[in-house]
Amino acid sequence: MEKKQCCWVLTGPTASGKTGLSIRLAKEFDCEIVCMDSMQIYRRMDIGTAKPTRKEMDGVPHHMLDISEPWESFSVAQYQAMAEACFREIHARGRQVLLVGGTGLYLRALRQPMAMGDAGADQSLRDELQALADAPGGRERLHAMLEEVDPATAARLHLNDVRRAIRALEVFRSTGVPFSRQPQKPTEVDFDYRVATLTMDRERLYRRIEDRVDQMMRDGLMEEVRALLAEGITPSAQAMKGLGYKELAPYVLGQSNLEQAVDAIKLGTRRYAKRQLTWMRREEDVLWVDSLSADAYDQLKNWYTRGVEA
Repeated sequence: MEKKQCCWVLTGPTASGKTGLSIRLAKEFDCEIVCMDSMQIYRRMDIGTAKPTRKEMDGVPHHMLDISEPWESFSVAQYQAMAEACFREIHARGRQVLLVGGTGLYLRALRQPMAMGDAGADQSLRDELQALADAPGGRERLHAMLEEVDPATAARLHLNDVRRAIRALEVFRSTGVPFSRQPQKPTEVDFDYRVATLTMDRERLYRRIEDRVDQMMRDGLMEEVRALLAEGITPSAQAMKGLGYKELAPYVLGQSNLEQAVDAIKLGTRRYAKRQLTWMRREEDVLWVDSLSADAYDQLKNWYTRGVEA
């Protein structure tokens, strides 16, 4: 059997130091970086997403940045297909793939793709459920519908995994049998993934998060949100549900207090970082590295090159 090509993965909570370490790895090991962040895919959303700047990239090729307009919905399935196409192109150039980002849902889709079953398609039902999901609060209602008929699948799927939630409801409607009880075919994974997760003392991480939010405000996050709203991006758009954007949009529209909005960004980001760490603890075969330790880079380097011929 032909050996699968290996993709290196560097993940971890927001503000844990992924960008600096990833650039260093990329330059030493001839990597191209593939973004694994559900917000950095959007164009003109740079400050609030902590998108790496050209200076920070330092000449390292980056992929899966700025691939969607802020008014467009972007699914996990789209990410999976596009990212895997990037992997093939990078490997074809003889270079190493380095996935970098904190969206655990994307990593799960790559490492454990979910078979969609054999039930036929019902396009009218799909359109109906997609319209529901696109409405304000729709993803929550869609997930609740799935939880009612198939709690096992609902527990596995993230709230944002709309495509799979719709398919699971479609399978149940057409067969009367929950997706979780359908005969499952093994799903082939085309790549091997060597995953490292950054971590650090919780209080230090929270201070870094708060400092980053303050810096984002100084860098012009308010103006970025104002410009998005001015071009017609509505607060209900998927992109505007991201941290920083959903809190500041009401202020720009005259519906909230600025100090409270900034405090809400900090609180929401701390909670998000905690969820990111919880998500990664469910992943198997992961190296955990304290990003502030003196040998953090050496730990990562040894992990990724383990078993690789010199």
